[in-house]
Amino acid sequence: MSMSATLQECLRSKGCRYDTVRHPYSHSSVETASAAHVPGERLAKTVVLEDEHGYVAAVLPSTHSVRLSELWAKTGRHLTLAKETDTRELFKDCDLGALPPVGTAYGMQTYLDETLANQPDVYFEAGDHEELIHMDSEQFLALMDQAERARFAHRMQGMSV
Repeated sequence: MSMSATLQECLRSKGCRYDTVRHPYSHSSVETASAAHVPGERLAKTVVLEDEHGYVAAVLPSTHSVRLSELWAKTGRHLTLAKETDTRELFKDCDLGALPPVGTAYGMQTYLDETLANQPDVYFEAGDHEELIHMDSEQFLALMDQAERARFAHRMQGMSV
């Protein structure tokens, strides 16, 4: 699989400037950062959460994890991690675990952690486990203009920049 059609259309429609970074197959965002030789702090990962009202996407650095209590306070929703089977259905044109950050293009409210907004450039999954999209911060924030910015991530233990 290559870049997801949904992401491709989203990038095209917003006129985004970007380049792609190929890397050896990886299983996790931490592995991806290492395989692609990019700073984990600049690699965006997408986490899908759910409650009785539906799904939301949380986009944060690969070196961080979601602090659910912060999102609950921000959204007023008691969100939990979505099931893998649901994620497959929501992101049909992506490999499992290689989700691009454009949750709004998949019909989901999206939250962008402020930590990523402060990076000079950002990398993110293209929809498979062997290609990343790379763009400067200005382009990334334009792509994510429909996402709501918030602080909900915290650095995982033992993770360096």
